[in-house]
Amino acid sequence: MPQQATQPWTPAEASSDDLAYGAPTARLLLPAGDLNDPEYRAQWEEVRRSGIGGSEVAKILGLNKYQGPRHVYEEKHGRPIPIDATLSEYAEVGQEIEDFIAYMFTKRTGIPAVPTPGTLANIDRPWMRSNVDRYALDAETGAVVAPVELKNRSAYQLDDWEDGVPDAPALQVHWNMAVGGWPYGWAVALVGGNTLRYHRIERDEELIATLIDICGKWFQRHVTEGFPPPADGLESTKELLGRLWDVKAKDVVDVPRLKAEKLRKRRAALIAQIEELDTQRTTVENEMRLVCGKSGIAEVEGKKAWSYLQNGTFSKKRFEQEYPEIAAECRTTAEVLDMDLIKEKYPTEYEACLARVLRVPKKEL
Repeated sequence: MPQQATQPWTPAEASSDDLAYGAPTARLLLPAGDLNDPEYRAQWEEVRRSGIGGSEVAKILGLNKYQGPRHVYEEKHGRPIPIDATLSEYAEVGQEIEDFIAYMFTKRTGIPAVPTPGTLANIDRPWMRSNVDRYALDAETGAVVAPVELKNRSAYQLDDWEDGVPDAPALQVHWNMAVGGWPYGWAVALVGGNTLRYHRIERDEELIATLIDICGKWFQRHVTEGFPPPADGLESTKELLGRLWDVKAKDVVDVPRLKAEKLRKRRAALIAQIEELDTQRTTVENEMRLVCGKSGIAEVEGKKAWSYLQNGTFSKKRFEQEYPEIAAECRTTAEVLDMDLIKEKYPTEYEACLARVLRVPKKEL
């Protein structure tokens, strides 16, 4: 294990030749700057494209539900895909309140958490990059002792942070340790805007070696050599592929018969398997419904086994049929987009927002 930096953290005095920067095994690749400055942002994006950062590790491993390996591949080759506006706003808010989260972490733990110098690159493997959110300092000496990863999370994720750290941020902390050589790191989350959770993560050499091996091979194959990654089963990849190309409706791609037949047969077999399993599941669930009868809850020795309560989706159609007078009283007019008008007046914009749908004819080839 590399020795920890023993000198106090003084970012104003740091230089590009100083290999410490609070990170025993990393050097400063790009000093921190203003991402709103077009010139600096261009530099930052170029640095980002030429290596693997901590936030991309979970995506490469398929452990990020919002983006996957193909998203990383497209970004590395200068073709970033815009993310959902809601997610983008959530990320923006997270960046804006980083100072507050760091302040709360310090207030709760007594551990100083200070801004970092910028983008780090591992000395032995320069493609390994890290943008650590904050440095944790030794309260007495001022020396950097660990990286701190800050997250802004929904209240729905509170359970995920109670007893540990979810996979994606945990991998990001380990990647920070791999790049910078620290023996431990911190994962800190502000959950639901009012609940702070923080966990110390010890360095796992076996896990780090695995991450370096997988991400190193991925970087060589898909970034250096430029081969696109294979298809995966992430819903986010399905959405990405629907937006990746401008569709030319009359263009035709010629597919080898053997490949086409293989894909179609595999798809048909999976659909049949899903339908069979779905039928089996419904059979089991119907038996559970029969057990409940008129009762709403089924218990075993005082503990709830399952429930069958009338708290599901509201049926507007049934309500209107059974209570027409109340329905008429409670009906209101809502503003909606006039799809026919959009299609007629703005056909190009209309087509641009149509989902791309995969349809497979039932007839054999």
